[in-house]
Amino acid sequence: MKNKRNKPLQALNFPKYSFRFKNKENKVSIFDAIRKKFVVLQPEEWVRQHCIRYLIEEKGFPKSLINVEKELIINNLKKRYDIVVFNPDGSIHLIIECKAPSIEINQTTFDQIARYNLKLNAMYLMVTNGLFHYYCQMDFKNERYIFLKNIPDYK
Repeated sequence: MKNKRNKPLQALNFPKYSFRFKNKENKVSIFDAIRKKFVVLQPEEWVRQHCIRYLIEEKGFPKSLINVEKELIINNLKKRYDIVVFNPDGSIHLIIECKAPSIEINQTTFDQIARYNLKLNAMYLMVTNGLFHYYCQMDFKNERYIFLKNIPDYK
C-alpha cells in the first residue's frame, strides 16, 4: 500500500500484517478493528494499527479489552491516550504511547506516559515509534519502572 503521495508505507519493526485501506477524496484511511471504522492514515496511526494487531495476534489480548484514543483529564488539561488494555476486572493492565516513526523516543516521551499513568495506574507501559519499542513494568512501591524485554502475553 502507498500513502497519498504514492510512497510505500514505512516498514515497521512488527510482524507483517494485512490491513484494510480505502481512498476517499485523495485521503488514505486504514480500518481500525477496535473503533470499527476507517481512520485517516497518518504515520502515528500506522504505528498504532500495527500495535493493536501485535496485541491481538502475538500477545493474545481480546479485542474487547483494548481501548483506543480516549480522552483523560490530567491537571485540568485534556489529553488522549493512544492505546489502553484493560484487565477483565476493569483495571488497566497496559498503556501504550505511539509516536510516528520519525519521532525519537526520549525522556520526554516517558514523562508523558508516566503522567498518564499517575491517573490510570497501569501495571505495564509501552512506548513505540514502530521502529523501537520500550516496555516497562511499574514498581509502585519504589515509584519507578523496570525495563522489560517485552510485555507479558495475555493469560
